[in-house]
Amino acid sequence: MTDDTICPKCGAALAEVSETPTGRKLQRCSKNIWNKETRKSDGCDYVKWLEVPPQTLDEKCPKCGSALVLAVTRFGKKMKKCSQGGWDKVAKKATGCDYVEWINGTTENLEEKCPECGKPLVLFTTSSGKRMKKCSTAGWDRATKTATGCTYVEWLK
Repeated sequence: MTDDTICPKCGAALAEVSETPTGRKLQRCSKNIWNKETRKSDGCDYVKWLEVPPQTLDEKCPKCGSALVLAVTRFGKKMKKCSQGGWDKVAKKATGCDYVEWINGTTENLEEKCPECGKPLVLFTTSSGKRMKKCSTAGWDRATKTATGCTYVEWLK
């Protein structure tokens, strides 16, 4: 076995690469078992996070006309950004085209009515894939950090 397939903590083999619901990729020690009930690792706790390469999209940048790429941050947030944009680690500043569009989720209209206010419901899917039914009047005021409109939400499994 090579050094990149052996756990640096316990010397066991590394397991196959797996993907989180947010799109991040990781490789655990083969002696590492994720316990869903306790939400902790049992056994060796070594985890190797892998960089997810940006995926080129069939869309053009509205600023410069270059191709857009779908990128995932180290925290699992998704964004469309210009392929000509970059980051200078030494100068600690952006380089090239600075176009970025964050992907927060998708909304689909439903033919159901809100049980609280009677307005239409929508199906909202977060960028990480979690789904909920919520009232179409629901919103969020970022300045005051409070909910606006109807507060009905039903998380789906």
